[in-house]
Parts: sequence; C-alpha cells; structure tokens
Amino acid sequence: MELTIINTFTDQPFKGNPAAVCLLTVESDSEWMQRIAKEINMPVTAFIQPHNGEWKLRWFTPSIEIPICGHGTLASSFFLWDKGLVPRNQPIAYHTKSGLLTARFVDGMVQLEFPSLIEQETAAPELLIKALGVMPEYVGQNKLDYLVEVQSEEIVRNLKPDIDSNAQLPVRGVIVTSQSDSSEYDFVSRFFSPAQGLDEDQVTGSAHCCLGPYWKSKLDKSVFIAYQASERGGLLKVEVTENTVKLSGHAVTIFEGNLTICPQTR
Repeated sequence: MELTIINTFTDQPFKGNPAAVCLLTVESDSEWMQRIAKEINMPVTAFIQPHNGEWKLRWFTPSIEIPICGHGTLASSFFLWDKGLVPRNQPIAYHTKSGLLTARFVDGMVQLEFPSLIEQETAAPELLIKALGVMPEYVGQNKLDYLVEVQSEEIVRNLKPDIDSNAQLPVRGVIVTSQSDSSEYDFVSRFFSPAQGLDEDQVTGSAHCCLGPYWKSKLDKSVFIAYQASERGGLLKVEVTENTVKLSGHAVTIFEGNLTICPQTR
C-alpha cells in the first residue's frame, strides 16, 4: 500500500503544510486509519480509495478524524495526478463527510473548490481575548471557527496565544487575520486548533473558505493572494465565487514508500 508525504501550498521542500497520503486498496475501518495517522504523526493523513470512477477521501489528524481538510485534499490530488492515476486534464471528484469536493489542475497548481464558510459578527468572548492576548478589531463565527481580525500584520506574526485557553473554546479553531502590510499579499493569517490536536496548523485551506468571503466584503475584490504566517508558511491563491471558494496552491513530494501493515494483514 503506497504511502507518500507531500508538502502543500508551497513549491519548496520543508515549507508549507505536510500531509501523508495513503492509497487504500481494500476497505478499512476508522480505528485502523486512526492508528496509522497517529503512527505517521503528520498534521493530517489522507486516505483515498477508488469509488465508481471517483474517489472516497477521509482525513485524520494524529488524534481525531476531521470533516474537511484543504491541504489533505490538495496533497491527495497532487498524488493522483503525479502518479498518473488520473490524467491532469481531468478533474477529480471526492466523496467526503463534507459532501462532494472537486479538484482541478490549473496553471501548474492544484485548484480545490470548497463551499464558502461565511461568518457572522459576534461579541468577543472573554476566554477568546484571554487566549489570544490581544484586543480584536472584529470577531465573527461560522459553523467551525472564530474569525478574528487584528490591527496589523505585525500582530498576526508575533502572536503567542495561550493554547490551553484556546482549547477550551467551543469551536474547531481560531483564525487570526489582518490586511497585509506588503503589496506581495492581500491578507495574512494564522490558525490555532488544539481541539484537533493542532496547536497551530501550518497552512489551512478550510480557514480560507471563511477568509476569502470576509476579505471580499472588506476589499471589494474576489481574487486574492494570501499568506499563512506560520513557522513553515504557505501561499494560497483564493478566488471567491457566489457559493464556493477556489483555493490554489503548489505541492512538493518529499517521501515515497510502502505501508506494510495493511487492513487485511493487521
């Protein structure tokens, strides 16, 4: 069973967000996939399996299965095209716990089409302010996360959140963002998600399903270059349509191998 590690939302090794991709050859259960994800200990391990001309896709962090994952989907798509399992001129359809997701190879990048995650303005909980250690300019909430705008890119980059307080918030995670100080990017962000076992995610595709629509309303444009200012960093092209967000990024394979403990042999 093939196992590949791919760095996503980057064109450089050891940057962006790493994901493991496991190509399933037989049906496997959730417990086995969770054990593999814990053993590999990547931010996300994606499990893909052929399904009636399309693909099944599931994502696991080392601690839990998650309902949606941008960088795991990008890594899976890059793997399928790079291995020649799907022609590059053919889109890929994934059946996931978040519904049908699609990927295309466009201008040398993997382009994902995800549903928008629109936030609604909300009062800033005291625990959120304690967790971040800064006073927000704006706080919104969607069905997964808090979205917090702060005053400057410097604040985003220098933020040292209280992870224990963050873990007590009743959300998947906290997106912190600001407009970029540089003409190189439109906006920057970071994403903290201890609820998923990720104190800080390196590059978060699903967070940009909220960030894209939010900055569209503020900047009156629909196509952005975004930078996630984590330790490894990652670059995304974000295009907001009526009901979806298209996320584009590069990927680099850094490891290829075989998994010897398969579902039928465990």
